[in-house]
Amino acid sequence: MIAREGLHLILIALATTGILIVLAARFDSRSLFVISLVFGLLTLFTTFFFRDPPRACPDDPGILVSPADGRIVAIDSLPDHPWVGGPAIKVSIFLSVFDVHINRVPATGTVDAVDYNAGEFIAAYHDKASDVNEQTEIRMTSSDGHRIVCKQIAGVIARRIVCHLTAGDEVGAGDRFGLIRFGSRTDLIVPADSRIDVTMGQTVKGCQTVMGYLPGHFTQADSGPSEEHRDAGL
Repeated sequence: MIAREGLHLILIALATTGILIVLAARFDSRSLFVISLVFGLLTLFTTFFFRDPPRACPDDPGILVSPADGRIVAIDSLPDHPWVGGPAIKVSIFLSVFDVHINRVPATGTVDAVDYNAGEFIAAYHDKASDVNEQTEIRMTSSDGHRIVCKQIAGVIARRIVCHLTAGDEVGAGDRFGLIRFGSRTDLIVPADSRIDVTMGQTVKGCQTVMGYLPGHFTQADSGPSEEHRDAGL
């Protein structure tokens, strides 16, 4: 399955490759043949980048699923977040050009606001990318009233953020909602008393990886952070 946002790029690359092959054959040009080979490889990579594999999402109450494929590069405590309304936890996922770039809704609930913010294009694995890079911020309220933020953040190569959500949308955990082209970062910000089940350096998959649970959906015995989370500063 291919994401519709990439279909026109794939078709352009495929058409260009075909035209170059025809011209290379017509004029018996080795140079044109080499260029057509390069465009052929570009077509294959573009098709690979915009892949959109089907995913089965867990449906436990209060579940937080990964909003993206990639690697956990930060798990930070925030003393206060204006939308969450108090202390919060921020989990950051870095997406390389080899990861699936479809973004997924992290929890079931309602979208309250979607704001685009212009910014810089520093490498998405740096911590400050969350604050200074071009990004789209999705603020939502879970079905049981918890406030959550999901950010799509552009990187050095990524220059196009696509978000299909609008204020008032009812969404389910794991729903597709957009993508970021060619390397990026996705942040998830949740209340501080949520349970986080991922660790630094862990590879996650959008929709499939359980990031944790919102407050009220796990037992007190499970509420403390793991040893890995404590090492990360939580």
